[in-house]
Amino acid sequence: MDVKIQQQWKELLKSEFEKPYFKALVAELHNKKEAGEVIYPPGNLIFNAFELTPLDKVKVVILGQDPYHNVGQAHGLSFSVPDGVKLPPSLKNIYKEIENNLGISLQGKGGNLEGWAKQGVFLLNAILTVKAGEASSHSKIGWGEFTDAVISLLSERREGLVFMLWGNFAKNKKSLIDSSKHLVLEAAHPSPLAGGAFFGCRHFILCNNYLTSRGIEPIDWSK
Repeated sequence: MDVKIQQQWKELLKSEFEKPYFKALVAELHNKKEAGEVIYPPGNLIFNAFELTPLDKVKVVILGQDPYHNVGQAHGLSFSVPDGVKLPPSLKNIYKEIENNLGISLQGKGGNLEGWAKQGVFLLNAILTVKAGEASSHSKIGWGEFTDAVISLLSERREGLVFMLWGNFAKNKKSLIDSSKHLVLEAAHPSPLAGGAFFGCRHFILCNNYLTSRGIEPIDWSK
């Protein structure tokens, strides 16, 4: 797998890419592809979150579980879909919470979150690939170890980040984050399966208030 990843991240993660588990992960993906398995997102977009949000530009981390597994949805950013693709239910609920927090309308906003990524919202999935039609199908091939290293790196190298951990899967990563240096926000997952428990978490206003208090430009969530 030819890793297409932004140069700063590439250098910082160089030692990770050389570890046996990562080499085994790459070999596993290659074998799956050779066997005819359809994998999302496309290879050139697996590291899209890294490509759009260099480490020194990160302000906020929103951790997802694994990519959408239906055709045309996954493009390497957690919770995001490409232009023209119908809004997934979780993203609809995220938009509702933003509207309630900030008193803005996201009516007509598409599901492509590149505008957030370019402002410093690192849209990281814990698992970076998936087999078409099978959620969590690549959860045991080594991605978890890799994204643990990424989260640890963010916690160590940066200060004053906002981590949004939604659902138990994301909350399990909390131990990797130094909460004396960063704001860690936890909530239920925005999926409708969580029964609306996500609503009222106020993460978006808490995030912007925190950034503003540190003299950092807040996120324009309408973009």
